[in-house]
Amino acid sequence: MGKFLKCPRCHSDNPESSRFCNDCGSSLDGKAAPDPKVQPSFTKTLDTPTPALKKGTLFANKYKIGGEIGRGGMGVVFKAEDAKLKRSVALKLLPLEQSQSPEAKERFMREAQAAAALDHPHICTVYEVEEQDGQMYIAMAFIDGMSLKARIVRKPLEVAEAMDIALQVAEGLGEAHRKGVVHRDIKPANIMLAARGGVKIMDFGLARLAGAGDLTRTDAVMGTVAYMSPEQALGQKVDHRTDIWSFGCLVYEMLAGQGPFQGGHEQAVFQAIVHGEPEPIAALRSDIPAGLAGVLEQCLQKSALNRYLDFQALIQDLKAVDLRVIASAPAPSSHKPSTSIAVLPFTNMSSEKEQDYFAEGIAEELLNALAHIHDLRVVARTSAFAFKGKDIDIREIGRKLNVKSVLEGSVRKAGNRLRITAQLINVEDGFHLWSERYDRDMADIFAIQDEITTAIVDSLKVTLKVGEKTALRKRSTENIEAYNLYLQGVHFWNKRTPEGVKKGMIYFREAIEKDPGFALAYAGLANSYNVIGYYGPLSPREAFPQARDLALKALELDEYLAEAHTALGTALGTHYWDWAGAENAFKRAIELNPGYPSARQLYGIFLMFVGRYDEAIQELRKGQELDPVSASITWVLGIAFAHARHYDRAIREYKKAMELDPAAYLPYLWTVFPYSMKGMHEEAIAAAKRMLELLGEEISPWNTVLAQVHAAAGNQDEARRILTEVIALSEKRYVSPAYIAGVYRELNERDKAFEWLHRAYEERDHWLLTIIARPGLDNLREDPRAKALLRKMGLE
Repeated sequence: MGKFLKCPRCHSDNPESSRFCNDCGSSLDGKAAPDPKVQPSFTKTLDTPTPALKKGTLFANKYKIGGEIGRGGMGVVFKAEDAKLKRSVALKLLPLEQSQSPEAKERFMREAQAAAALDHPHICTVYEVEEQDGQMYIAMAFIDGMSLKARIVRKPLEVAEAMDIALQVAEGLGEAHRKGVVHRDIKPANIMLAARGGVKIMDFGLARLAGAGDLTRTDAVMGTVAYMSPEQALGQKVDHRTDIWSFGCLVYEMLAGQGPFQGGHEQAVFQAIVHGEPEPIAALRSDIPAGLAGVLEQCLQKSALNRYLDFQALIQDLKAVDLRVIASAPAPSSHKPSTSIAVLPFTNMSSEKEQDYFAEGIAEELLNALAHIHDLRVVARTSAFAFKGKDIDIREIGRKLNVKSVLEGSVRKAGNRLRITAQLINVEDGFHLWSERYDRDMADIFAIQDEITTAIVDSLKVTLKVGEKTALRKRSTENIEAYNLYLQGVHFWNKRTPEGVKKGMIYFREAIEKDPGFALAYAGLANSYNVIGYYGPLSPREAFPQARDLALKALELDEYLAEAHTALGTALGTHYWDWAGAENAFKRAIELNPGYPSARQLYGIFLMFVGRYDEAIQELRKGQELDPVSASITWVLGIAFAHARHYDRAIREYKKAMELDPAAYLPYLWTVFPYSMKGMHEEAIAAAKRMLELLGEEISPWNTVLAQVHAAAGNQDEARRILTEVIALSEKRYVSPAYIAGVYRELNERDKAFEWLHRAYEERDHWLLTIIARPGLDNLREDPRAKALLRKMGLE
């Protein structure tokens, strides 16, 4: 196996060619110095002088020592023979001087208890834990083989071999998590490959039993740096999803021969984990299956919320990987922002609470202006404003949003007088990069915004490209009263409730009355009509034509307005089925403002409509990067997964959206369909009922969804009863004919289904697009009548 070097810090073995320890990241030659700028408080690895146990010694009157086989920060391991049972064992001894430490003894005991509670083929069996003359020890099964770390040293693994090992590790960890045990130190050195085949997970020394006290001090970070999740590295509370991150690092290393986060010492690795992004695995190897690349991407999400919910879901995706479908190597990015910022909602210091809209609007206008800078990643409004009213340290907010700087401020408005303060803060150390106070008249609001954006660009040392300086100072109106009305419209629009959108539309119209040349107000009104066209109360024929005309008017006034191109693309694709025109509009919007998450989200919906699911998922992932806590982007991503037949991944996205916005009804609406496809009819019915509870209507157009899931579950009488109510309701208000068709399809009344599908076509019902494409209706699509409809829609 070649020669190895002992790490001077943790004493683990490393390949002779290594410069840095694979376990703790320390320099093997003593030349690397830590980064003085970052000083996370990692727990010091314990020195472990070898106890006086020579070969042939009888330890504890029952174990005959064969020799030392390994050592690490919490103990020395010997091969031994159980003299009574005549079996080989591995003895792990806590260093004698550490056996006097109550905390070390407790942690050592916890390792044994955690491992002993587990009985699984891929977890090393623990026989006993005892104390001999003040020396704590664990006796466990001896594994004849090599560590995964030693195997990787030779060369990266073939994909099939790595997949096989990954599945076994995942199954073992899944069992541990089911028993309430989190490992917290998954790495190649803790995975043994048995000579006779099979994988064993070792060393639960950092494990946390559910319900047990957490021994990790608040000023300490336990584990091996290179495999720590961001939350673990920052000393935050961790759960089972920290093992999912570490598992992703382990699989990445099996395939690439190196970990996803590199650095000359542990401080540099820490920085990479918290702030950096790994090189896509497909960029390092040309034989990586697309499905496996997707698994790694989800495991290594910075936010635990965006990782797999559990190992069961991860295992399902691993087993579904098609080795024949190879991931495309990512094209070199022409745009990699060098820095990043979050603009928090400004605090309203005015005596009137209703001035909240103005304080929020100032922040949002600054955010929208900065989003046009290609060399600056700007977190979208939904994610940045999620921290409003919460007492969270700025540095913590920056870490949660993965940004290097945060802008915060306050607004005091009294009559026409303004006092605006703004501070730009460096997340790494909490120091102010810039701050200023403005005491001005309301008439100076635009000049103040220009000064703040210019100061931010200068402080962050961002180089503006041609045209970006003009874009920063661009104003859609000079009318202060119209601008004030527009800010109120945006405030209510952002509530994303039917009442909020309607109220926002009133203010947008009033802004247009004050300034008929106000392009942004037209775009806001256009997007509002698109929303009520999607979800009511107006019919598609009433809503979408107005959205298109308003978007065209906005573009007539300002052809460089991304919001207007997005609104136009939505109307053209959703209602007019002008697929080429819609795609051109979305691409133009993204070209004009790459940091506009709504354009990514709505383009993703368009791509689903035309059956390009992989592209839709990719676009929605980009939207999530811009707006990481957006519930709407998350549930739309769930729709894309569902239409691509990835039902479990769809359900996971819907659950995340429910967690992000518990009051949103749409995640419940969409989750019923993958539940039905999986035969989970009780869950589907419960989700549909919860959706209707959140809507607060006894009989709603969305009762069609409840009827569909009852029919799918075999409850035909209940489905027909609900359907009768909904058809009666359709005489009074708009009800999607396509969804009524869906109920008839589930009732196996195909002719009735097509009768309503044709009505949906005549009414330009946009839900026809989702009904036609929905999983489970494949046999319906084979009907000549369905093919004729698709041809007429330009979707053959």
